[in-house]
Parts: sequence; C-alpha cells; structure tokens
Amino acid sequence: MAVSSISARLKAIRKALGVNQRDFCKGIYLSQGYYAQMESEVREINSRIIELISTKYKVNKDWLKTGKGDMFGGEPPDTDLNQLIEIYKELDPLFKEYISLQIKQLLAVQKKGKAEGGT
Repeated sequence: MAVSSISARLKAIRKALGVNQRDFCKGIYLSQGYYAQMESEVREINSRIIELISTKYKVNKDWLKTGKGDMFGGEPPDTDLNQLIEIYKELDPLFKEYISLQIKQLLAVQKKGKAEGGT
C-alpha cells in the first residue's frame, strides 16, 4: 500500500513500530508539539529530521521522502528493548544487579523448558 504524503509516512512508521507520538519524538530529540505539527502538515520535515528518523528507527530515507521502496532499511528497532534500556540506565546499581540476576534466571528456566520439549 502506497502512503501518499511524508506526514502520512511518519504516522505509518510509528504504527509499524507500535509507539505513540511522545515516545517516537523523544527518540529523535523533538518536542511532541513540534512533531505533531509535522504529522498534521503544519511544519515541513527537513533533511536533519529525516536523517534522525532514518538513523534512530532504521527507516529507508528514500521511502520516507518519496514513498518508494521498503519502509525499513533492515530490521526495525526493538522499541521494547530500547525502552527497557532507558529504564535500566536510571536504576541504582543494586537494582541493576537484581534485574540482571532475574533475567539470567528467566533465561535458564526458558532453556530448561525448551530442553524438556516445551515451547
């Protein structure tokens, strides 16, 4: 399905990534108000913003500019993982250690389940 305008392609990117405006624009260092004006075609989307979107979200620049080609230039980023990383960075060292231990234990349980024929 072709997406007609660059503003509509911005919305399509967010939908594909499963993120809201607030989280999307935070990733490219724009205010939500400024970003919303781009989506609603009040503001132009300049080359710097296209570069930021392409770099941060692995969006194909040609697709963003023209609608031609594939939306992503590779696998789209894992937005859940990126969000977890941001949260982890804010934790105190003791909590980071606890989280790491829990993740290792969950991985061990998962591997054991797979070895026993689980999913």
